[in-house]
Amino acid sequence: MGIKTLSALELHNKRVLLRCDLNVPIKDGRITDDGRIVASLVTIKKLLEAQCSIIIVAHLGRPKGEPSRDFSLAPIAKRLGELLNKEVEFSSEITGQVNRARSLKAGHILMLENIRFISAETSKDEQERILLAKELSTYADFYVGDGFGAVHRKHASVYELAKSLPHAAGDLISSEVAILEKLTVNPERPYGVVLGGAKVSDKIGVISNLLNKVNLIAIGGGMVFTFLAAQNKPIGKSLIEIDLIPTVKELLNRAEPLGVKLILPTDIVVAKEFSESSKPTFVSIDQIPDDHMGLDIGPESAKHFAEEIVKCKTVFWNGPMGVFEFPNFAHGTKIVAQSLTQVQGMSVVGGGDSAAAVRKLGFDDSQFGYISTGGGASLEYLEGKELPGLIALS
Repeated sequence: MGIKTLSALELHNKRVLLRCDLNVPIKDGRITDDGRIVASLVTIKKLLEAQCSIIIVAHLGRPKGEPSRDFSLAPIAKRLGELLNKEVEFSSEITGQVNRARSLKAGHILMLENIRFISAETSKDEQERILLAKELSTYADFYVGDGFGAVHRKHASVYELAKSLPHAAGDLISSEVAILEKLTVNPERPYGVVLGGAKVSDKIGVISNLLNKVNLIAIGGGMVFTFLAAQNKPIGKSLIEIDLIPTVKELLNRAEPLGVKLILPTDIVVAKEFSESSKPTFVSIDQIPDDHMGLDIGPESAKHFAEEIVKCKTVFWNGPMGVFEFPNFAHGTKIVAQSLTQVQGMSVVGGGDSAAAVRKLGFDDSQFGYISTGGGASLEYLEGKELPGLIALS
């Protein structure tokens, strides 16, 4: 997909509306993982070097079109200022800021409040989105899209706003697309994909699209129990999407003729309750008790997954192997993450919970080939879908 890059714009001393993805986890008013803010710095610094005045548009969470203190970008503006070692002005308003935006001095930054506080941002009514985009477009000379984690959304600040101004992709989006192209166009082989997380429905399209492109697919996380149920294995109280069992059976049947090694766990860590204090019990996949639920892949499975991963030259991983937030059920995710650091080739961590997991478990970003900022966006790209935010930047 041919997106325009920053070099396409005469940026010097111009006003730029910069759409970032600053959707970071915040607990008790404190940012617990600033990875997405850090990832945005490359483009912001480049715009500052060009003496641009920057108006940042971003979202946090899903506030449902109305203001909420819990979803304010104020702490994010503060953190960005600390990382840049310069003041980042903050506006508690989003619309009606044309005078403030257009009087912003060169080299200064203004962050607008959470764009999702306005219902038109995510409206299904195209005209509502266009009207919001038209007002915001009066704030600046150019639009730079750099929020990769939102490019799969047809939202006003992602799609219509880009089409309302001369535009280009920031360096973060350009990097993300370049990495994903390497995963889809002649990847170095063996090529392995590791998928986890709670829902099969989130990953079914990716599995289907990648089956004839990869050499290995390893499946863990809560989604694995729908696969086990499709093989008539007992799953106890584990998570399951019954309506997808026929689709999963079809995928299992497709894998073998294509020569794809599809790996499922052979043992599971189970517990009676979904709780951090639950006692872990290790069982084979044929012996999950009726009153237990699976919360992690077992140690033998984790070891087997790791052995297969390190043989690959290209690996994409999206979704934890278990409930990594609970120490008793984090082992599978940690072993898989460790194996990705040992890949002699390209290893990509596909954003979202996977990125949060590797950081929580003590890994450094530099240990991996690339950590994406977009979980859902990465998956939809690999699924072969057209992403509105990238179409708008072409």
